[in-house]
Amino acid sequence: LALLPAAVFFGLFVGFPVGYAFYLSFHDWNMMAPTPFWVGLENYTELLRDAEFLRSLVQTALFTVGITACILVFSLGMALLLDQKLRWIRLYRTLFYLPAVTSLVAIGIVWVWMFDPQYGLINQMLAAIGIDGPIWLADKRYALPSLIITAAWRNVGYFATIFLAGLQGIDRMYYESARIDGAGAWGSFWYITLPLLRPTILFVVVMSVILSFQVFALVYVMTGGGPAGSTSVLVYYLYLQAFTYFRMGYASAIGFVIFVIIFILTIVQFKAFGKSVEV
Repeated sequence: LALLPAAVFFGLFVGFPVGYAFYLSFHDWNMMAPTPFWVGLENYTELLRDAEFLRSLVQTALFTVGITACILVFSLGMALLLDQKLRWIRLYRTLFYLPAVTSLVAIGIVWVWMFDPQYGLINQMLAAIGIDGPIWLADKRYALPSLIITAAWRNVGYFATIFLAGLQGIDRMYYESARIDGAGAWGSFWYITLPLLRPTILFVVVMSVILSFQVFALVYVMTGGGPAGSTSVLVYYLYLQAFTYFRMGYASAIGFVIFVIIFILTIVQFKAFGKSVEV
């Protein structure tokens, strides 16, 4: 009885939509027709021949690799700094975490201005040291890296909090023993901190991959999938198929392909790294 309200809510707003989307993935429906038209596996087979879908998949993979690398390096580095006994350390932790609770749309708008080729802060700073900044969001070479920079700025503070929790869970006895044995800061980090952070690192990588494959708001606000489709990631391509071309069945098929990809990648990560993680 206690679980019933939550179960009803989940069934109505999660279970039913997911089930109906799976049903639609085997149909052709433009939201205007009274009933969806059964096409079987045609939507899924079309995906294999869809060059735009395959390009979106590649660009999503590149975005995921870039953002995951940034999160691992910068979040861990930030966590190490925030783990120090400094004055105002709680204020610093709050400030670094603020982007994680800021609206993605607001962040996207601010960073569009940051990347403005003429008046943006980034190109102004480059000009101050004699470098002509590129047309960031309008250049196919720099548009996707620009999104990676923005997404990293937004998510690094959140994952740094997770790393910080992992760091504070390490018994200081290990560091004291290493210091007695003559280990320096680098040795302690390499042989104590990193091995004992393996569960945290695995969690961060898995969550980063899942979130990266679902990126949409930043793409929609900052580039609209451009220039020339160079930032059209999977979820943005799904959005176009559903709400621009009104191919709801095809969009539903894309959604379930994304689910399968994320599921497989998560299993692979646990199989590859889970054996070295203490549970």
